[in-house]
Amino acid sequence: MLKKSFVALSLILCLGLIVSGCPKKTIVKEEPSVKKADESAAEKEKAARLEAERKEREAREREAREREAREREAREREAREREAREKDLAKLKEEAKKRQQEQKDFERSLVAKKTPGIEGEVFETKMLKRIHFDFDKYNIRPDDAEILKQNAAVLKKFPTVKIQIEGHCDERGTSEYNLALGERRASSVKRYLVSLGVDEKRISTISYGEERPLDPNQNEEAWTKNRRAEFIILSK
Repeated sequence: MLKKSFVALSLILCLGLIVSGCPKKTIVKEEPSVKKADESAAEKEKAARLEAERKEREAREREAREREAREREAREREAREREAREKDLAKLKEEAKKRQQEQKDFERSLVAKKTPGIEGEVFETKMLKRIHFDFDKYNIRPDDAEILKQNAAVLKKFPTVKIQIEGHCDERGTSEYNLALGERRASSVKRYLVSLGVDEKRISTISYGEERPLDPNQNEEAWTKNRRAEFIILSK
């Protein structure tokens, strides 16, 4: 009986030691505010990273668009410049072709003639039209001024051509007076051509007075024809 009691007591002591020797488990509870703060910081960091990535992507896309626009503009500018060069070249070729044709037309219009007092061969052309004057006058009339403008345009097209302007009169008046009047008429025409831009070194003048009438009749119609200035090509 005593032995059983001792065993029971021993068991009780061992259980007490076991129970007293095991530490109690400590449970740490996390504060809700700290957890929310961590989650908020993570979300902000993620949002900032996404925003940075978005801005970087937009910057790359914008740069690509701008580069494409610059390249397109450069191609368009090059195309415009090429088109302009081609137009200029075509224009130059057309102008050269036109000048060649004008030169041929001018050459075909020349009629060789011998003129007393002038050595060698000279030429007449219908491209240089004569003008006329009123009785005892040497001023350029409006209608004849338009003719001289056309003549000046012809002379400018062919800058190597040298001309002589002949002054003529009708038969009325003395020979001396008509020679002087014919010279004034030729000089008046020369001054007008020079005023239109024709080099005066290309122009000489002469007066024939009443010596070379176009119409030998003695009436107003004939006299009107004979009061004139004509053009002779000395060299082409």
